[in-house]
Amino acid sequence: MMADILTLIFSILIYPGLLFLFSLALFTQYLYRKLSAHMQKRMGPTYVGPKGVLQPFYDVWKLIHVKEEVVTKYSLPLIAKFFALTGLAAAITVTALLPLSIYRIIGNYDFLVYIYLCCLWIPLSMIIMSLSMPGPYTSIGVSRILSFITVCEPAYFASLLVPVTLVSKDYSPVYSIYTASVNIWKYWLNPYTVPLLILSLIAALVILQAKAMIPPFNIPEAEQEIIAGFETEFSGPILGLGILLHDVDVTITILSVVYILLGGPYPFPHLSIPGIVIVIVKYLAIVLISAVIENIFGRYRIEQALYIMLKYALIPALIALILAMIYIL
Repeated sequence: MMADILTLIFSILIYPGLLFLFSLALFTQYLYRKLSAHMQKRMGPTYVGPKGVLQPFYDVWKLIHVKEEVVTKYSLPLIAKFFALTGLAAAITVTALLPLSIYRIIGNYDFLVYIYLCCLWIPLSMIIMSLSMPGPYTSIGVSRILSFITVCEPAYFASLLVPVTLVSKDYSPVYSIYTASVNIWKYWLNPYTVPLLILSLIAALVILQAKAMIPPFNIPEAEQEIIAGFETEFSGPILGLGILLHDVDVTITILSVVYILLGGPYPFPHLSIPGIVIVIVKYLAIVLISAVIENIFGRYRIEQALYIMLKYALIPALIALILAMIYIL
C-alpha cells in the first residue's frame, strides 16, 4: 500500500508528472524555435545553456520571478493564476492515463476522461485567464480562440476516437488509451483500417498546428496584431503561466498522437529502453513535421483557418469515425 502511494506521488511530481511534463513542454518550445530559425537562416535560441536549450526555461523563470505584473482596475490576477494552475493540474492528471506513466490508470472509457481534461479544462482555463485580465481588445482575442475551439476540439476528439474505437472491437478494456496504444499497430497492417488511420493522422496533424497556435493557425495568438491577442493583458507571472500552459497543451497533444495513433513504442514494450527510443523518434518526427508546416505556410484569416480545419481535420476525422463504427458492427 505504501509503495503504491509513493509511486503515485513520484508519478505526479516527477515522472511523468509535473517536473517531466514542464521540462518536455519547454524543450518542445525550444525545438520549434530552433527548427524554425534553422529553416529561416537565423540563429534561434543560442546563449542560455548548451546551444540555447535552456532559453525557454529562463524566459518562463524570468517572467514568473522577475517581471512586474501589470494590472488594471478590473483585473483579477488571482483568478487568472488559479485557472492557469487548474489547466496545468488537468494536464498533469492526464499523464497518469498515458502508457508512459509508471503508475498507470487503466479502465473502460478512460479515453473520455482524457478528452474531458484536455478538450475542456485546458482551453477553458486559457479563456478564463484572458477574461480575468480584461482590456479594450481582450474580447477580440477570446472570440478568436472560441471560434477555433468550436472546430478544433471536436476534430481532435474525433481523430483520436477512431483508433480507440477500432481497437475496442477486439480488445479490452474498451475505449482505453492503454489498449489503443498497445494494439493499434495491428490495424496499421490491416488494409481495411489503414485508410481510416491515415485520415485520422492527417486530421490530428492539422489540429496540432491549431492547438499550438502556430502558422498557418496563429490567429488567436495574433503576433502581428499586438492589440488583438487573447494574451494582450498578460504580464509577469500570469504571462509565464500562460506560456507554460500553452506549451504543456502542445506537448500533451503530441504525446497523444504518438501513443494513441502511432502505437507508442511499438514494436518494443512500454517503458523499455528500445521502446523509449522509438517514442522519442516518433515525438521528434511530429515536431519536425509541424515545424516544416509552420515555415511553409503564411497565416490564414479567421474564416480561412476555420474552413481549412473543417475541410482537412473535422470532416476527414468524422468520415473515418463513421467508417470505423461501420467496421466494428
